[in-house]
Amino acid sequence: MKRLIQFVKTSLLGGLLVLLPLMLFILLVDELLGLVVALATPIADLFPKGMFDNIETPVLIAVLLILMVSFFFGLAMRMVYLRRLGLWIERTLLERLPIYTAVKRLSQGLLGGEGEKVFRPAVMTSGAGEREIVYLVEEHTDGEATVLVPWAPASFAGPVKIVQRSRLEMLDANLGETSRALSHWGVGVGKLLGKSPMDTSTSR
Repeated sequence: MKRLIQFVKTSLLGGLLVLLPLMLFILLVDELLGLVVALATPIADLFPKGMFDNIETPVLIAVLLILMVSFFFGLAMRMVYLRRLGLWIERTLLERLPIYTAVKRLSQGLLGGEGEKVFRPAVMTSGAGEREIVYLVEEHTDGEATVLVPWAPASFAGPVKIVQRSRLEMLDANLGETSRALSHWGVGVGKLLGKSPMDTSTSR
């Protein structure tokens, strides 16, 4: 009887160890696909009403719409006059919206952009010597910095803190690599830390 109970217990635990990560992965993918559709909805609204009401593959259509609009915007930005117009609109209108600035910096960080106006991954050391992954949001002129302390596996949610810039060590990794490790509950962080450290000095 004990062997039977042990067999059932072992089989149940083994199945859960496989099933639970799979279910969480499916939930994360479902959330990501829903986000893609939500991002494409304003684009779809520009087309004639009812054009996308009965589509069977909304995610595929959403991806195509995003890629199409990205291509045309990229093409337009290659033209000098349209580029100047776009930069003027961004400076005078869009940059006044905090959400636009935040999303732009986040997007540039995900695409591997560099500079002080891009979200950058770093390691923050506490007074007790503990270290945690953070995103450097912006640096202040008084030696402090604003950081986002991400939760796992929700790698873009967490508290915002003001800390001393000297407590931060920049990671030689882009935002995509870092967020991927956090979304996997820290699997891969050791590899990120094993890379050659970046220069922690900043230009003023």
